[in-house]
Amino acid sequence: CRCSHFPLDARRHTHATGPRQLAMASAAATVDKKKKESILEMSKYTNKIVRVKFTGGREVSGILKGCDQLLNLVLDNCQETLRDPEDPNKLTDKVRDLGLVVCRGTAVIVICPADGTEEIANPFIQEE
Repeated sequence: CRCSHFPLDARRHTHATGPRQLAMASAAATVDKKKKESILEMSKYTNKIVRVKFTGGREVSGILKGCDQLLNLVLDNCQETLRDPEDPNKLTDKVRDLGLVVCRGTAVIVICPADGTEEIANPFIQEE
């Protein structure tokens, strides 16, 4: 074939000429168009307060307004819980108001609803 719109590598160059090739090409196009479904059902937490933990240790809470398949989140009335400057692994009672925030999904580690959760003592810490 002398098609000018294909690369010089002729081994991968094919034309869908027969009915079987046309059916295979159509099936491949249909598979590509299928919408991927998320394994998480985040819609039930829409307009509810959620707590989100990120890589690096930051934690925020806010009203979940929306999300996508990549777990990018939109939080309204968002507040960041500040960490102790002396011990970065420890959270303080201080918060910082952030307002409307878009959180990148690749940085999200944990998402949990704020309703029905409470902090408990760490059972693995040995008392001295």
